[in-house]
Amino acid sequence: MNVNQQVTQFTSWYGSGSDGACPTESQWSQLLQRPADQPITLINFFKLRANAEYSEGQAAPTGQEAFSDYASVSMPAMEQAGGSFLYVGPYQGMFMGEDEDWDLIAIGSYPNLDALIALYSDETYRGAFHHRTAACERQKVLVCGN
Repeated sequence: MNVNQQVTQFTSWYGSGSDGACPTESQWSQLLQRPADQPITLINFFKLRANAEYSEGQAAPTGQEAFSDYASVSMPAMEQAGGSFLYVGPYQGMFMGEDEDWDLIAIGSYPNLDALIALYSDETYRGAFHHRTAACERQKVLVCGN
């Protein structure tokens, strides 16, 4: 499958990214064009909602509870795909730069692009991703090489 086909597949599964809940087509494309054999680290910043927002009328637990539902699936799925977490924990403030307000930081490392693609292609992971969307007021994810 070429990059354009992969981008189309991922946006059909996760959405357009116009709301900031998932990557945009351009972001998918940039990621998928990285050298396949190089490690990738993703630094995730999460601001959780007081109450989760589900579009399908599901009961609204707290953002933390919805995020825990996501994490209970995403953490094992990531490990199964070959990735690992370098850090998962509370955001404790800025040391330099502008102050930002986040609740949680997660730093995930993948040995190569295939491992990251395997995670986002995993049907169980895709099935839990809506919990992340419901839980997060906002988020940002930085892409780094190792």
